[in-house]
Amino acid sequence: MPYLNAGGTRLSYERSGRGEPVLLIMGTGASRRQWDMHQTPALHRAGYETIAFDNRGVPPSDAPPGKYALEDLVADARAVIETLDLAPCRIVGTSLGSLIAQELAIAEPGLVRAAVLMATRARSDVLRRAQSAVDRVLADAAVRVPPRYRAVNAVVQMLSPRTLDDDEAVASWLEIFELAAAAGPVAAGQAWIDTDRDRRADLRRISAPCRVVAFADDVITPPHLCAEVAGAIPDCDLVEIPNCGHLGYLERPEPVNEAITEFFAKV
Repeated sequence: MPYLNAGGTRLSYERSGRGEPVLLIMGTGASRRQWDMHQTPALHRAGYETIAFDNRGVPPSDAPPGKYALEDLVADARAVIETLDLAPCRIVGTSLGSLIAQELAIAEPGLVRAAVLMATRARSDVLRRAQSAVDRVLADAAVRVPPRYRAVNAVVQMLSPRTLDDDEAVASWLEIFELAAAAGPVAAGQAWIDTDRDRRADLRRISAPCRVVAFADDVITPPHLCAEVAGAIPDCDLVEIPNCGHLGYLERPEPVNEAITEFFAKV
């Protein structure tokens, strides 16, 4: 498994396929391998090379001690692009990964050719700020929540009502999340990243073409917050995928992949 050095932090990455490069940036605490289930194969079929990496805190990348800032992960992504000579590249980010992509597009326009921003936002509303606050309280108190509870909470937050009404699907998701939770805490430093800042004014400086992909049943980055991002970026459109939650790229991969490849074919 290859690694690269990002300012003293070792990041694991995988480069595969052939064609123009697409950098894939995953969300909070998530492994880059999630891309391999659906998005990486679809991008390869469409003629692209993919580069996916594990953000700091996610094994086997390094997990420096302390509290991480969004700027730390943006610097890591910049290091991946520069070290692997990808610029300017297409980027796909989801959740925290989309916030990283937005910051790159704002501050480093020469690195970003185009971006697909999934499950994103430019600010937090009252409910999302309250959720961030209680999550930090738990992190600060080092509360160890039982894996089964974490699994149930994750399923309710991450998936759509359509999936939640499917007993067989829910049973599988609960098992997956419980196994992941039982393995122990991952990316504890990421819990402190401030995702509540209002970036709407700064998004207007982005010059790269962008597409926002919203998931209709997402309770973490709901469509109305995604729409604000699309409205702030000058050259940006919005695609809303029905019947999926925050993990829409796993729940409904076919329309998500189509939204990505169709957009990149134009830019």
